[in-house]
Amino acid sequence: MTTANPAEAQSAAVRGRARRQREEELLVWPDLVFIEFISAVVFTILLVGLSVTVDAILLDRANPAVTPNPSKAPWYFLNLQELLLHMHPALAGVVVPTIALIALGAIPYWDNDNEGQGEWLSGPKDWLNVWVGTAVASIGTLLLIFFDDGMHAKIYESLTGAKFPVSWLVNMREFQKNFPLWPTCTPEELAAKTCALGPLEWAKSIPLGKVVRTDLLGLPALDLNINIPAVLVEQIIPVTTMVGLPILLSLVAHRRGIAQTKREHMILQFSGFIAVYVTLTIVGTYFRGEGLALGPYTIFAHQ
Repeated sequence: MTTANPAEAQSAAVRGRARRQREEELLVWPDLVFIEFISAVVFTILLVGLSVTVDAILLDRANPAVTPNPSKAPWYFLNLQELLLHMHPALAGVVVPTIALIALGAIPYWDNDNEGQGEWLSGPKDWLNVWVGTAVASIGTLLLIFFDDGMHAKIYESLTGAKFPVSWLVNMREFQKNFPLWPTCTPEELAAKTCALGPLEWAKSIPLGKVVRTDLLGLPALDLNINIPAVLVEQIIPVTTMVGLPILLSLVAHRRGIAQTKREHMILQFSGFIAVYVTLTIVGTYFRGEGLALGPYTIFAHQ
């Protein structure tokens, strides 16, 4: 009695398929390591060349008692530092990055269609959504930054030679300070009757401790005053802008036939997110000078 050899029992098609699979494999050596080695050599040569030809910018010895102006975060955090100029620090530094990371992680669960999975921009409208999301987000971010810096008022004043007529429309800080419902008046202005308190002056200091009586529970009394104009300017308006504008973009893109499927909407929104990230980083790096004022800035400016 003889037994068949398993290798001989395999058909020619099975042996051919196994051979093709072996030929299509990519090995760590030399396919991967060789490319990495060449890249490392090229990078090292370029780095040495730049070190020889470009002098390093060396400032004075660091003094912990003197803060440089401007004091900037590392480049990968400059986008968050830019956000700090436009909203509440806790919102810009904690809440927004956390929600952004959660939203990025939720994309695969939202876009769960297996068709075209693993392919880059395989749909007929994918590239269109990339360009639309990038353009709208970049231009929109720049316009919002210009508005909050009062660029429209500066342009008006430079062209007309007159002061911008509506002071509380210059930027969000002026809106918080000079809006007619809660204008900020100095004691001298009140005495001279050149500034009158608005009808919502009480909204600038609401004693929350008298409403939430934590002392009745045996806890320390809550010493907290709520400033409604500050909450509106630093939290409500930024959150509404960051949430409402992407939703509006998706609605318009859907109505115009640009984004119809979940994947197209995700490509649109993700492209916009990356564009906002890059735009904030560029502005924070090259256009925030002394006092973080908006204007051209370079590390070579002191030479």
